[in-house]
Amino acid sequence: MADYKDIAGATVRSNAGVLTSAKTGELFYDSTNLNFSYRFPNTTSAGAWRTGGNLNTAREQHAGNGSQTSALATGGLTSTEVAVSESYNGATWSEGNDLNAAKRTHASTGNDTTSAIAFGGDSGTGVVATAESYNGTSFTEVGNLNTARKGLTGAGASNTSALAIGGEDATVDVAVVEAWNGTAWTEVGDLNTARKFLAASGTKTAALAFGGTANAESWNGTSWTEVNDLNTSRNGLAGSGTATGALAFGGSVPAASGKTELFNGTSWAEDGDLSTARFYLGGSGTSNTSALAFGGETNPPYTAATEEWTGPGSNIGSWATGGNLNAARSGLGGAGTQTAGLAFGGETAPGAEVVNSEEYNGSTWTEGNNLGQGRRGMGSAGVQTSALAIGGNLDPGLSALNESYNGTSWSEVADLNTARRDIRAVGASNTSAIAFGGGVPGNSALNESWNGTSWTEVADLNTARNSMGSAGIVTAALTFGGYTTTSVAITESWNGTAWAEVADLNTARYSVAGAGVTTGALAFGGYATARLAVTEDWNGASWTEVADLSAVNYSMAGAGTNTAALAFGGNTGSVTAATEEWSGSSTTTKVLTD
Repeated sequence: MADYKDIAGATVRSNAGVLTSAKTGELFYDSTNLNFSYRFPNTTSAGAWRTGGNLNTAREQHAGNGSQTSALATGGLTSTEVAVSESYNGATWSEGNDLNAAKRTHASTGNDTTSAIAFGGDSGTGVVATAESYNGTSFTEVGNLNTARKGLTGAGASNTSALAIGGEDATVDVAVVEAWNGTAWTEVGDLNTARKFLAASGTKTAALAFGGTANAESWNGTSWTEVNDLNTSRNGLAGSGTATGALAFGGSVPAASGKTELFNGTSWAEDGDLSTARFYLGGSGTSNTSALAFGGETNPPYTAATEEWTGPGSNIGSWATGGNLNAARSGLGGAGTQTAGLAFGGETAPGAEVVNSEEYNGSTWTEGNNLGQGRRGMGSAGVQTSALAIGGNLDPGLSALNESYNGTSWSEVADLNTARRDIRAVGASNTSAIAFGGGVPGNSALNESWNGTSWTEVADLNTARNSMGSAGIVTAALTFGGYTTTSVAITESWNGTAWAEVADLNTARYSVAGAGVTTGALAFGGYATARLAVTEDWNGASWTEVADLSAVNYSMAGAGTNTAALAFGGNTGSVTAATEEWSGSSTTTKVLTD
């Protein structure tokens, strides 16, 4: 009988406690607890859609291609056919050069926004055979399809390699398939079932066509073979993926549908629905685990909504205990990363501000040189070796004081123009920051920019408030939550010139902590009608709830990124020294039992 080494290629390792370096599924012996164990990552069992950035032009019957982070939307229908082209960067859509001719119900292929081809469709006066090649900047008319048609779909990786599949000519559904080689279209093997308003995934030599009915067919480069049908028959759907791993989403049944189905190479399984049911939408994605749905008809009208798909098997994040601060406190400032953090100021009791400053190395806090003036509710910016402590509460009044940290000691530099409490700030160093909001003592929308020497007033927040969370740098910032006359969920994004309101937090709160940048941030803890442990992840367009803090907490500090954050200090019912570390992934340890 084979032993473990024969099977796994290694002996069972022994460790005093959990062996955190164990590979997924590797058996180890825990000599402390006297058991055999193994570890595996925690992942999602189902996929889910979350909100992305809206199209600039709401429409339906447009074409889409690319990936979740590099997508192209072309043409479509508003009140008339349009030639509009937009590209997506994973967060926002930007208008680019238009198609040469407005059209709808056409198809497009290409794995990203640098190389694509759009073909067929309806110009509004009739079905067309025209094709246009995209080079990342502009569209150029190229060779026409042999068969003019609308309601077709396509598969292919670039503007030199594509398939045009099915559709409808001037009178009937067609099974015609044509292959593009960068110069001309050639008729190849027909579909088994003629149909229109179908979707496809894959490449010129290995594709999957599905929908229009419930039918699905697989292409091997020569001919089509019927495979297992969709669970829900529909047309006007979109798709993403490969010939053996595809995603079908949306469509008309005949009402607008949000249904999503996952193809594993053999059969279709229903998964998480779109948030916005629709048909005649655009879709993109090179796998069945990462896709984009945009625009479409919602019964009526047409929409600009974009949703991003993450398939099952995604990492599940979690908080874990880190090393305690030496001095328990709330209302403190924080800067840096998860492995190089900085904590300063705060209060140990109401009105008892402290000057303590500590540095974190990923496991332990070490006391350093103190602030010149104890404060709470400061704005914080920078990193462990180059930081700012800005404004704050200095009972019985407000402070405009600004202190700069050089990695060793704090020194006073130029004051804010306007003293404020519970102010927030972002910045990459002690020479570059913005400080915004706060109390004066009423709520303030003021925003000031720091250049290393002086403060200059710049564009105000849209909503005056205090005690928000924040993330980002001086040219690209995010602020969320806060207090007006009540807790709010408002989120605003700063582009270096002005603030714009974007999608709200799911949970309104103030004294919330934050970490990250404008395209990926984390909001955690805070207070509404009670202390909160809620954590939300920002993808550049929307907030999604993820795993809670281990303990309810507010008025803590935050540092790091949305995949590796640090939460420290705060008030969990009393002031705390606790530190929690966020990881975008987590593991479970299982003990073998008889």
